[in-house]
Amino acid sequence: VVPIARVIDALLEPGKEIDFNGGKVKLPPYKMAIFSGCNQWHRQPQRNRMKEAWRKLETVVAIDYNWTATCRFADIVLPACTPFERNDLDGYGSYSNRGIIAMQKLIDPLFHSRPDFEIFRGLTRRFNRDAEYTRGMDEMQWVEKIYEDCRKENGLKDIAMPPFAEFWQKGYVMFPEGKPWVRHADFRDDAEVNALGTPSGFIEIFSRKIERYGYADCKGHPVWMEKTERSHGGPGSDRFPLWLQSVHPDKRLHSQLCESEPLRETYAIAGREPVFIGPEDAAARGIQHGDLVRVFNDRGQLLAGAHVSDNFPRGVVRIQEGAWYGPTGPEIGALDTYGDPNTLTLDIGTSSLAQATSANTCLVQIEKFVGTAPAVTSFGGPIEVDPEGREVKA
Repeated sequence: VVPIARVIDALLEPGKEIDFNGGKVKLPPYKMAIFSGCNQWHRQPQRNRMKEAWRKLETVVAIDYNWTATCRFADIVLPACTPFERNDLDGYGSYSNRGIIAMQKLIDPLFHSRPDFEIFRGLTRRFNRDAEYTRGMDEMQWVEKIYEDCRKENGLKDIAMPPFAEFWQKGYVMFPEGKPWVRHADFRDDAEVNALGTPSGFIEIFSRKIERYGYADCKGHPVWMEKTERSHGGPGSDRFPLWLQSVHPDKRLHSQLCESEPLRETYAIAGREPVFIGPEDAAARGIQHGDLVRVFNDRGQLLAGAHVSDNFPRGVVRIQEGAWYGPTGPEIGALDTYGDPNTLTLDIGTSSLAQATSANTCLVQIEKFVGTAPAVTSFGGPIEVDPEGREVKA
């Protein structure tokens, strides 16, 4: 299993062996990638490194109902229908598990779009594997099976659920009110009987198991380690003095709904993703609230709208993750026209143990943008391009 955050490493260095969770992983030679309902050009750090790696793939297929950045960098795009055009199930209450909703389609799929199930059934049919894929069931039969499997499992817990036909007609089923719950309450009551899932059964401030891995970048106990780059006098801060935070957005879910113009109008500044900056740093750069600015480092550059706020101390700025990547062109180093912070982030693993993303290890500089700003290219439908990737004007 390749850690998802190390996929770009696999494209650039196939065959390389890396440490991961106490073992070794040999990065495979990928030739083709299929992304279904996944905007990889949002979640992966360091856009220009991605561009370099993407050219190693022979074929990229995207399956989506939005023209995301991933679709723009795909060879083939298969149009999926929206949740309003297919039948499905969904739970509600992320932690409370309040019930299940019948997601009944409102209209048939428009144009050439299909439900994901039908897209993959069509693909498997071409390889004579559709019977294995569908197991002899269509979309609604699968919906019913998933529900009935859940009903059977809950029945063993004395949680009653109506038959599928009754549930589908009503549109939802609600579970009984849950009991008050405190994390690790049983462990706190009797740690010997209700041991945790650690080697010792207790909360471990020191892990002998991790220590035995011998990782230089992840000891068996918490320890300060100097970062690759760090603001406020740390490595790299002489050239790029601002620490860029790329936190979860408060107006959307990751990159979902970034395509919505009415929603963007509630938070965008100068038509771009906001960059939050403190008044001291803004004044030192001649930046006022609402100005169009360029945020940059050695890994990339982007345009953003300055949001001057007292909430940010000197040396700290923020661009919320999920902004759709829209470069001025296909070349390495092209200016991102909208404000995707992953244009600037660093693609290194958190440690040899986890190999996750290190999104918040990122230093930048900011300057007021001067001149004619390029149009935002992140949104809209397909465009015709020449063999060099340049847009063909009508």
